[in-house]
Amino acid sequence: MFVSDLRHFLDVPDDAPGPTLAMASQLCSLVRAATAGPAGKSWVSALGCRRRPDHRPCTGRMVLFRPEVGTPIEWRCDACGDEGVISGWEGSYADLRRPGGRPRQGGREVPVPDHVAAALRDLRLLDTDAERVVYAARADRSGQGAILELDDEGLDELAGFVAAEANHEPDRRRQKRLDEAFNVLSDAGTA
Repeated sequence: MFVSDLRHFLDVPDDAPGPTLAMASQLCSLVRAATAGPAGKSWVSALGCRRRPDHRPCTGRMVLFRPEVGTPIEWRCDACGDEGVISGWEGSYADLRRPGGRPRQGGREVPVPDHVAAALRDLRLLDTDAERVVYAARADRSGQGAILELDDEGLDELAGFVAAEANHEPDRRRQKRLDEAFNVLSDAGTA
């Protein structure tokens, strides 16, 4: 079991070793997902496992549990069994809980492929509500995609964030991924 305190990973310098940067990124993603998703029950997020058992990528998804404020977030991979707890997350920039504990707005379910969900998590220009939608995505039943829960207005806003970032992206590969994400969201909006 990996026991961590997020405060030790929040200000990791850019020149830190690669494994340290990867661990900081993974822990922040786990906290974002756990605080954007439901509290008090275990759920399977769209976040994939980063382990490589037998030098092959693990196909598992992260199962998250956030009991209440002041207690560690629990996480585990549903395939390889890697697990851990994260403390020190409250009030950090990775904490996406709604102010005052307001519940999430209802809406519809929008299925997206895994690579589109990953592109959405990589967006730099999201507001907090859109970030909550992206990180609260749960794994679909097949394990090959993700389900976003949002209303039509939220879908339009998320597509707008993707379009804005794609229009200003100098890296052609990343721009192509963002264009594909925009197309998936646009198609969902017309369905």
